[in-house]
Amino acid sequence: MKFISIVLLLFLFLSFAERQKDTFPNVIIIFADDLAYADIACFGANYPTPYLDKLAKEGMKFTDFYSQPQCSPSRAALLTGCYPQRVGIPWVVGPEGPAWTKDKYFVGLHPDEETLPELLKTKSYATACIGKWHLGHHSPHLPTKHGFDEFFGLPYSNDMYPLTPDGMWSDLPLIEGEKEIEKNPDQSLLTKRYTEKALNFIESNKQKPFFLYLAHSMPHVPIFASKKFEGKSKKGLYADVIQEIDWSVGEIIKALKKHKLDDNTLIIFTSDNGAWLTYGNHAGSSGIFREGKGTTFEGGVRVPMIAWWKGKIPAGSTCNKVVGLIDILPTLAQITGAKLPNKAIDGKNFLPLLENNPQAKSPRDFHYFFQIHELQAIRQGKWKLHLPHTYESVEKAGNDGQRGKTIQKQIELSLYDLEKDPSEQENLAKKYPEIVEKLKKEALRFQEDLEKNKRPAGNSL
Repeated sequence: MKFISIVLLLFLFLSFAERQKDTFPNVIIIFADDLAYADIACFGANYPTPYLDKLAKEGMKFTDFYSQPQCSPSRAALLTGCYPQRVGIPWVVGPEGPAWTKDKYFVGLHPDEETLPELLKTKSYATACIGKWHLGHHSPHLPTKHGFDEFFGLPYSNDMYPLTPDGMWSDLPLIEGEKEIEKNPDQSLLTKRYTEKALNFIESNKQKPFFLYLAHSMPHVPIFASKKFEGKSKKGLYADVIQEIDWSVGEIIKALKKHKLDDNTLIIFTSDNGAWLTYGNHAGSSGIFREGKGTTFEGGVRVPMIAWWKGKIPAGSTCNKVVGLIDILPTLAQITGAKLPNKAIDGKNFLPLLENNPQAKSPRDFHYFFQIHELQAIRQGKWKLHLPHTYESVEKAGNDGQRGKTIQKQIELSLYDLEKDPSEQENLAKKYPEIVEKLKKEALRFQEDLEKNKRPAGNSL
């Protein structure tokens, strides 16, 4: 009788675990670095990316999805659901190196911020960060201090090491958990090694809900592909690198099918910012959009996004509503029933858009575009207003990994109709003064509110 009771309890426990598994989807966010809007085939690239195209065919493409202009701010936005200016990460944090990193060397995401993995852990998710972190490299700021059970990857960008043209950097560490396991690893193997770690994590956690944050170091310069992919695209090294990332996506899909998890997993694929155009043939393509990384023009902040969730997201669907990185956290909280952070966030739930509800609207009326501390632009619907500001533009692109020449330009108060003019060429400010005034007033209101309510970054000093 005792044995039968134990067996019955075990059966009930396994049944409950199976119900939990069905209730809460696994979540995989695949985050590329500097991959631009037109860098994958289903968004306009002239080379094949079959696995990403498969995700789009079986899921949803987002055509108006916004990141931030640079690396660290985008990662802060994704993991906190906030504009990075609110949480003290408005610029790229860095290791010991050039003079501009001096005041950022000890800075990272504040320990008090409630991150996406921390929210999901309240629902018993296993969590892993694999790849590039870039939210602080000292111990108090590492992924394992922000809700991730596991970390394997680089603490910051792959160009922050001694052998780059910039030079003057300290050694680039490869970290597992909180321990450095290599210095200056072979970067041609990073995509492969990240993928292998991701597959191991999926297999180890196939019986429980998991959150995998796979943040590729590529195609951020310097770019590398493994020997298997060098020359494969016949379109140059940059395309080879993208095809290896596509291969990685394919390996993830195969693993989900192997473990019978593909019917209960949400995959989100996107990028942290647009193309770093000054690197020429080692940079991506903004397509029809103006400028690139480091600017608040569409080429700098509009990135490809694909969401795949079999049985939940209608296959072959497209969303042209405004959505951003800041909206992923509250959406996943809604999906999993996790409680939102106690502190104010900027993101909004866009689950109705994922479900392709015909009545669903953009999760917010306004979207704001910052470069470091400066609010440079604001969008409402089809209208985007640029406030006067300077920006860096490429005068002459570099070649084969060498940085090109840039110049400072100035934009005046400019209003664009993104439906008719996604390239931001025709300034309609004089034609629609009432829209200009409305957007200016809202921009001023939001910036004043943010200044009053922004929170500090963490500091390990």
